[in-house]
Amino acid sequence: MTAQPTGRSLVTKRALRDLVRSAVLSVYGVSGFAGGRAAGRILGRIGLAHPGLKLRLGDTFDIELNLTVAYGLPVAEVARQVEAAVRYTLKNALTREPDSISIRIGRLRHEHGIAPAAAPQPQADQPDTNALAASGTDVA
Repeated sequence: MTAQPTGRSLVTKRALRDLVRSAVLSVYGVSGFAGGRAAGRILGRIGLAHPGLKLRLGDTFDIELNLTVAYGLPVAEVARQVEAAVRYTLKNALTREPDSISIRIGRLRHEHGIAPAAAPQPQADQPDTNALAASGTDVA
């Protein structure tokens, strides 16, 4: 017996979109998809449009993502995690990876419970090196 596949599979664009969407939303720091105008977001809520997610199928398999990321997280690391999650999910589900993934961070969202980082305040009464040496500690 040969171990070569003998059949074909057909995957719809909707199934691909669902796989990519679930992979992206599983990454810590991604709040959702950005992009689109108000009409596009309303159509997206009822399932008629998909703002923030574009798939191009043909000779190449390209994905464009426009994301909203939580404020205060390293954006580059979140984007790297998104790319890895999408590639992993598609490789496991389809045994094929996309040719390119383009990730754009459209918005930063302040999540409740996470305070924005405060600007560092200069301290006026810092000890000088002579005061530290005179204190009798071994730390210099």
